Amino acid sequence: MDHFLYRNGTLHAEDVAIPDIAAAVGTPFYVYSTATLTRHYRLFTEALSPLPHLVCFAIKSLSNVAVLKTLGNLGAGMDVVSGGEYLRARAAGVPGDRIVFSGVGKTRDEMRLALTGGIRQFNVESEPEMRALSEVATSLGLTAPITIRVNPDVDARTHEKIATGRSENKFGIPIARASLVYAEAATLPGLQVIGIDVHIGSQLTELEPFEQAYLKVADLTRRLRAEGHTITRLDLGGGLGIPYRRSNDAPPLPTDYGALIKRTVGDLGCEIEIEPGRLISGNAGLLVSGVIYVKHGEGRDFLILDAAMNDLVRPSMYGAHHDIIPVAEPPVGAPRQEFDVVGQVCETGDTFARGRDLPLVAAGDLVAFRSAGAYGAVMASEYNTRPLIPEVLVQGDQFAVIRARPSFDEILNRDTIPAWL
Repeated sequence: MDHFLYRNGTLHAEDVAIPDIAAAVGTPFYVYSTATLTRHYRLFTEALSPLPHLVCFAIKSLSNVAVLKTLGNLGAGMDVVSGGEYLRARAAGVPGDRIVFSGVGKTRDEMRLALTGGIRQFNVESEPEMRALSEVATSLGLTAPITIRVNPDVDARTHEKIATGRSENKFGIPIARASLVYAEAATLPGLQVIGIDVHIGSQLTELEPFEQAYLKVADLTRRLRAEGHTITRLDLGGGLGIPYRRSNDAPPLPTDYGALIKRTVGDLGCEIEIEPGRLISGNAGLLVSGVIYVKHGEGRDFLILDAAMNDLVRPSMYGAHHDIIPVAEPPVGAPRQEFDVVGQVCETGDTFARGRDLPLVAAGDLVAFRSAGAYGAVMASEYNTRPLIPEVLVQGDQFAVIRARPSFDEILNRDTIPAWL
């Protein structure tokens, strides 16, 4: 469910008409709904109750500080994968004891940043990282709380570029080697082992892969405890998918996911952490674009938009689907036509959809890409010297620009001409 609905023939974000935002900021732009972000976060907290738990929003899905503050004010923790994301979480007012640091390539500088600024835990991904963290923590006279990420060799049945729990993926340590790695961790100064971490992928649309992974984690918890380790926290990752196609069957609900967690690991007496990103932010955002031209080609027609692959790269990178709808509600029975929906970037790959059946639109009309809140703005670039587009946050009948579109002067002034030129 989201809060983007037609009212009196016009698409609204909560109580704000999309054309009003377009008139104020220009197109293209991203717009996010506070009500949707809030509802989706609370679905997870309710699903995990009464287990002790923390829902850590995966910042990599949507990292605007205003969005992070919205969720942080609700009590959310944050899952970060870089020093920059850590600083974003802190800028949003999230305390260090609600920030989890994940990622396969943490640098020593990032370790220092989080240790001195405050951190809930590091999710350690390898023995070299674990040894480096021990050295950094010891040099600072601090103790780093850690979980160790295990790779359970479970097929998440998702896109190969976002699967993370198979043996050939770069993430975590093989679960078969966990006893040896935990034994080493127990001997390293500056580290405090507190739990286990697992994350098998993103955009999962069924629960069985989660169940396979979590049952393995439950068995590992019992084995490690028998070997003398204190396991009080299980970080179960994120990955629950969203329905990008409104016509498809919906993925499992957070309530179903919560029931699975209780069934598989709920009897272990551990605090549960989860790291949802897409399911909180995905359907909380739209990308709104203007139609520049309707071009009639040889055997196909093109809808040429002012948004492009640099603004929303998922269709080009993953072959991902986003529903595209007109901002002006078409009347019942309105004529439709198949279009290739494309952007302005000078690449054939700058294509959002091929042969998409859409209501007729004309130059100057507005269209909206649904489910664009996750991995949209965060993956955008200035390719073709196209400015990053504005981000707008709506709450009720109010809206605010939370990232402004830079001017061309601001973009050009970041470049420096050396003296010899």
